[in-house]
Parts: sequence; C-alpha cells; structure tokens
Amino acid sequence: MSQSFDLLLRGGTVVNHDGEGLADIGVTAGRVAAIGDLSQASAGRTLDCRGLHLLPGVIDSQVHFREPGLDHKEDLETGSRAAVMGGVTTVFEMPNTVPQTTSPDALDDKLKRAHHRMHCDFAFWVGGTHENARDVAELERLPGAAGIKVFIGSSTGSLLVEDDAGITEILKRTRRRSAFHAEDEAMLRDRKGLRVPGDPSSHPVWRSPEAALKATERLVRIARETGARIHILHISTKEEMRYLAEHKDVATCELTPHHLTLDGTEAYARLGTLVQMNPPVRGADHRDGLWWGLSQGVADVLGSDHAPHTLEEKQKTYPESPSGMTGVQTLVPVMLDHVAAGRLSLQRFVDLTSAGPKRIFGIARKGRLAVGYDADVTVVDLKRRETITNAWIASKCGWTPHDGREVTGWPVGTVVRGQAVMWEGSLTEPSRGEAVRFEEGFPARG
Repeated sequence: MSQSFDLLLRGGTVVNHDGEGLADIGVTAGRVAAIGDLSQASAGRTLDCRGLHLLPGVIDSQVHFREPGLDHKEDLETGSRAAVMGGVTTVFEMPNTVPQTTSPDALDDKLKRAHHRMHCDFAFWVGGTHENARDVAELERLPGAAGIKVFIGSSTGSLLVEDDAGITEILKRTRRRSAFHAEDEAMLRDRKGLRVPGDPSSHPVWRSPEAALKATERLVRIARETGARIHILHISTKEEMRYLAEHKDVATCELTPHHLTLDGTEAYARLGTLVQMNPPVRGADHRDGLWWGLSQGVADVLGSDHAPHTLEEKQKTYPESPSGMTGVQTLVPVMLDHVAAGRLSLQRFVDLTSAGPKRIFGIARKGRLAVGYDADVTVVDLKRRETITNAWIASKCGWTPHDGREVTGWPVGTVVRGQAVMWEGSLTEPSRGEAVRFEEGFPARG
C-alpha cells in the first residue's frame, strides 16, 4: 500500500543532518513524516520542488514588530507577512513596545494578539528591568517566552539596565540564555557631543567600537561571576568578535545581514539616515572582522534586527532621526547572495538560521528537517537572480535599505508546520501562527 500524506514536497534537494541530496518530504499533521524516495506516495497537496533546495525553516530570533503601541510602523500581522514572504518560518519578537513586555500580563496580551493572526510561528522576549529582576526566573519560564532580553545601552525608561549591580541582579536568577544589547551607556552619554547635526556618518563615531567592546567585556565578566549564560546581539565590531572567540563557554553571539553586507563609508553617503542603526553599521575593516568570526565558527546565529520606522520618521535630520531598518524579509536573499559569492557555505547558512537558534535557545521540534519535527521548510532557488525593491517589501513601512540590490538566491516557498503559507511571492494560506515550544520544561501556550 502506498503512503499518503497531507503535503508532499517532491524532487527538491534536502539540506539536513544527512548532508545534501535529492529527496522528497512527506508531511502529516504538521510534522515531517518521511524523507526519501516517495515517488509512489500520494498527498492532499503536492509541491513540485525540482531544481529547488529545501532548507530547515529559517528562524529569525531578533525582530521588532512594534505592536502594541507603535503599530503605525509595523504590527504582528504585517511583520509576520514580511517574514514569510522572505522565507522565515519563526520569529522571536522584542519587548520594547508600548507597554513594554515586562510582565506576565503584557506577554499574555502579545500571545493572544499573535495566535492565528501572525503568518509564522513566534515567541516573545521578556524585558529584564530593575523592577522585575526578582521575577525573571518565573518570567523566562512563561509559555511563549523566548527568554529575558536586557538593554544595557540604547534604550529608555525601565528597559535600560546600564549598571553592573542591575545586570547582576538579573543574571544571578536566570537559567535560560539571556539576550543583551551591548553598548556602554555611560560612554554613549559622554560622547554625545560627537554627533554632527545633519551628518549620520557621525553615528558610528558617537557609538564607538570601544563602547560596544566595553559593554561586551562587562557582560562576560558578570556572566562568569553569576554562572549565567548570555547571548550578545548584533555584534558590530572586529574587536568584539576576537574577544568572544575566547569566551564561548559563557557567551553566544548574533550577526546581522546589514553588518555583514554594508560598508559604512559608502552606505551613509548613499542612504543617509536609512542606514542608521544601533549598534551602527561600520567600515569595511569591522565588516571583514565579522566575516572572520563567521568563518571561524564564533558566530552562532543570524538575526535581522528588523526594526522598522516610517520613511517620514527616518527622513528627520540626524540625530533626531530614529535608529532602525527593515530586515526580516531580506535576510534570506541577502545571505543567499553571499552563499552564491562563496563567502559562506549553504550548510553554514543553515547552521546559523536553524540549527544554531535551536541549539542555543532550546527550541523544541524545530531547527532540523527530520521525522517528528515540525514541517517548517524554507524553499529556495539558489540560482534565481532577482532585484530587491521597495515594492516587494510587505512590511507596513514599505522600504528597505537594500532597494535596488541584485541578488542570486531567492525564497520561493515558506512552509510552516506543513502549511505552504507562501509560494512564488504570494500568500497561499490564512494566518495560523502559533507559539514556539521550548525544551527544558518551558511549555508554550496550548
């Protein structure tokens, strides 16, 4: 008797624990049921994947979707639509919304807003503050929580925890890996006078490599003192990468496509405030240092740091202009273009976007194409040449710093728990996103 599946992805090149090779994937009840020659099988829906590569679903563990409170820039539906249009199957969303995600009620509100409204699966970071430091052990275990996120620079109000005592109070209570925005706030205050009105190229002068390195060094020291595990977000300097290579026992780290792709010397002249980010896009020497860390295995994950603002907001005169840019939809094509250029292997890309997040955050049933795992698949055409344009961007703000960039490698389909939610540039299923489940006794919302 021939096998029967809900969905059959036929004839693609599967990239997984077994290497890379032609195979079919059969999906039943949202999970991978079989991998191999399924030519005799039938299915409720079959996708012809000949000439395409089937990757484990891409996980973007740092996005800002702005809801609630800032949803004129983005919301959970539009941000997740941008994610699946770009081949991303799961996102971890950040706590700097209004209100901030720092309490059980605020987290529960986001989970209710997201359930079957987001197009991809999701978890939410809970902000660590002075006020909730005593509660972080409970907060990080809540259903749908990705863990604790702390800003030790570049934030406002209670989300800014810049002092060693405050960081220590949080880290001595956490058991999961906490994430950090690492820029030294005291140095940033002292250097504010280096900002040149109307000149966004002064942004990386103000937010210097030394401010980033000092913060990262402080975090590693406190992590050792408290026995904690930490994750440093959006590394932007060559010095941090070299330093973290010596401290992998306590610290994992993230790289972003914009820090790996853009050269500040050229980008500020061409894009102005559109390329303004925290931490900043820097010169080619730092970009080369990040590639060294990626090639040597120091970097653990890729995250987009998708942080949209409207064009009207971004076009304010520096330094009144806000920091942040879109990124979740362009993560896959921009990085596949680096694969095409030989800067990293396809296997390394998979490690950074699926196996890496699974490993360091303890994600259950995701991060691999394997029987029993969620059928999350990013379907890509490695040879397809396209031009990224603002018109393609599904984010509410409707722009990308990569407008006009030609790339080789393109997301053709996005499968989330067996549902082909995007195929050939069109949404093909209603939104059915659900909360991520975690290992180590961290159940998600039922």
